[in-house]
Amino acid sequence: MTLIDRPPTPADAHPARQRLLDALDARRPGHALPAALYTDPDLHELDLRFIWQRQWIFVGSVAEVPEAGDYLTVDLGPSSVLVLRDDDEQVRAFRNVCRHRGARLVEPGHGSVGNLVCGYHRWTYGTDGALRHAPQLMPGTDPACLGLRTVAIREVAGLLFVCLAPDPPDDLDSVAAVVEPYLAPHRLSTAKVAAQVDLVEDGNWKLTMENNRECYHCDGHPELLCSLFPTWGLAAHQVPERLRADHERYLQAERDLVARCEELGLPHALVDDLVHRSVGFRVQREPLDGAGESFSPDGRALVRRLLGDLPEFRLGRLGLHTQPNAWFHLQADHAITFAALPLSVDRTLVRTTWLVDADAEEGVDYDVEELSATWRATNAQDADFVALTQAGVADPGYEPGPYSEAEGQVEAFVSWYEARMREELAR
Repeated sequence: MTLIDRPPTPADAHPARQRLLDALDARRPGHALPAALYTDPDLHELDLRFIWQRQWIFVGSVAEVPEAGDYLTVDLGPSSVLVLRDDDEQVRAFRNVCRHRGARLVEPGHGSVGNLVCGYHRWTYGTDGALRHAPQLMPGTDPACLGLRTVAIREVAGLLFVCLAPDPPDDLDSVAAVVEPYLAPHRLSTAKVAAQVDLVEDGNWKLTMENNRECYHCDGHPELLCSLFPTWGLAAHQVPERLRADHERYLQAERDLVARCEELGLPHALVDDLVHRSVGFRVQREPLDGAGESFSPDGRALVRRLLGDLPEFRLGRLGLHTQPNAWFHLQADHAITFAALPLSVDRTLVRTTWLVDADAEEGVDYDVEELSATWRATNAQDADFVALTQAGVADPGYEPGPYSEAEGQVEAFVSWYEARMREELAR
C-alpha cells in the first residue's frame, strides 16, 4: 500500500504529514518555499494525494476528442484518467482500469475505439463505460455493477477539467460563469488541433508553475519578447527611464484595445481570485506588441483564418490561468493551451497544444513550424530555467529568498498551494 492509498489520518500521525506541516509553518510570506517541498519524495506523494487527486485539473480540450470513440489519457500521479467522446457525442471521463483484474484499458496518449477492449482477458466496455462482454463471467454476477469507474469532468467553453475526488470542489461552476464570456468568442469547442508537443522539465511541478507565473526572467525569452511589450507586467513606478517611451506605447495600445473591445462587446477587464478559492484563476485581455495580432516575430497573425466568431485579428491576447496546473493564450487567429502534469518529485510534463479554426487548412492557412515556433523556443528556455532551480533547491546551501515586486502571481500560487494543503491536513 502506498502513502496515497492510505486513509486520512491526523496531521501528527504520520511522519510525512508532520514534515509537511513543519515545512508549511517554516515558509515566510513573500518568500519561496522550503527545499523539502520541492525535493522530498514523501511530501511529493502528499502533493499528489492532496492536490492532484482532490482538485480540478485541466487535462485537454474537446478538440482533442472530436469524434465519437476518440479518447485521450492523462496520468495524475498514480491514476490514469481516460477522457472519451461516447457514441452520443458526450465527453466522459473514466478510470483507465479494467474492472476485472485492473489492467490498463488503453495505452497513454490519444486514439480512437469502437468499444474499449481490455488487452488481458477481453472484457469489453461500451463508450458509455458499461460492461458489454466478459467471457465466462460467473453465474449470478451482475454486469451492470461492473461498468468503468467514472471521473468527474466539466467542460468550460471547450476546455476539459477532471477531478478524482468523490466530492469535487464546488466552485468550478462559479469560475466558469466568469471566464466563459471571455472564452466564448474563440469557440474552442469547434476548433481543431494543429499541433501538440510534450516536453519534460527536470523540476518539481511547483517550480514549473512558479516559472510560468512571472516575467521577471523574460529577458531570457527573445522570441517571446517580439510580441510582449518590454514593460509588460511592470507597474508604472517600476518602469526604468530607458523604457518610458515603450511604456507609453503600451498604454496607448491598451487604450486602443479596450476601446475596440467595448465596441465589439468583448470582455477584457482583469478578474482574478488566485488564492482563496479551490479553483484559483486569473483572466484578462491585453495588447500585444508589433502588429498586435499574435505571438510571432512581427506580431502579425500566424493563421489566415480567424478563430471562432472574432471579427478581426488585432485583438491582442486573452490570458487565462487556473490553479494548479494550466495557462492559456488565446489570440484572434489561434489558441494555445498548456498543462503541467507531475511525473515525479523532480520531473514535470508540460503539454502544449495549438488550436486553430476547424476550417483552417495546414499548408494553406498556416504553417505548423511557424505557428509553434515562439512557444517551442520559449518552453525549451523555461525548461532550462526550471532545471537550474531544481538543482539549486536541492543544494544544502539553499535558503528561500524574497520575491520581487514582479513576482506577485508567484506569491499567489504558493499561497494557494499552502492554503489547499493546510485544508487537507485539517480534514
